Amino acid sequence: MYKKHVLYPFKCRSIDRSRTMIFFNTPNVADCADIRRQVIIFVIIMPYKHIFFDLDHTIWDFDKNAEETLHELFHSYQLGDIGLSSPDLFIETYTRNNHDLWADYHLGLISKQHLRETRFKKTFLDLGLAPETIPMSFEDDYVRICPTKKNLFPYAVEVLSYLTERYHLHLISNGFKESTEIKVKTSGLNSYFKTIVISEVVGLNKPDKAIFEYSLKGAGALKHESMMIGDSLIADVRGAMAFGIDVIYFNPKRAEKPEDIDKEINCLSELTTLL
Repeated sequence: MYKKHVLYPFKCRSIDRSRTMIFFNTPNVADCADIRRQVIIFVIIMPYKHIFFDLDHTIWDFDKNAEETLHELFHSYQLGDIGLSSPDLFIETYTRNNHDLWADYHLGLISKQHLRETRFKKTFLDLGLAPETIPMSFEDDYVRICPTKKNLFPYAVEVLSYLTERYHLHLISNGFKESTEIKVKTSGLNSYFKTIVISEVVGLNKPDKAIFEYSLKGAGALKHESMMIGDSLIADVRGAMAFGIDVIYFNPKRAEKPEDIDKEINCLSELTTLL
């Protein structure tokens, strides 16, 4: 019979933020014929406990929902009769302007009011409409209709159902209060998230470190047990990295990935393998 031997840890070395390598020493190794080496190496995967998601462009398919809304409004406002030839060109121009304005909003360069007053006005002007022909209530109707749309990214519900059994899930959104609350409720996302942080409510925007600190504190989470998942390189990825938590870059359009970003997914379904 072999004698029992206790493994004593004598050295630890961190490999990266999610793994630690621990070396163990075995006393009286010569007494055990089946032990050939004095050092046994174990790799321990440090489990996450809290997963923080972005909402727009990550779970809620902003572009698809906006496209549906704009097609409806293009026809209800009869924009073809006032000089706009194509709903597709209108949507393409709006999408470009809206993304540029949101990038400035993330960085605190413009206000919510400026964003909402500018995105459609600039779109109409870019397409050649005279200022006096721009429909004044278009923005209000868009804001009323778009958040009620329910298009989510593929596998969003399946992945959230999978993750909610294993982790505490949270939302951090740079969206506006009323729109975000409608999106989450209408799309049936409330039940998946323990906490929901909306930038307009707390007065902080991603990538500001303070909104991540606020979110982790509200969730009762520590940095080493937390991960951020989002599509925005500036707001989600760079913000989380600067704050000091791990991040997965959601890149459904397969844009070129910066070299310093380790974890990337192109479909939400990949999270069931990574997590």
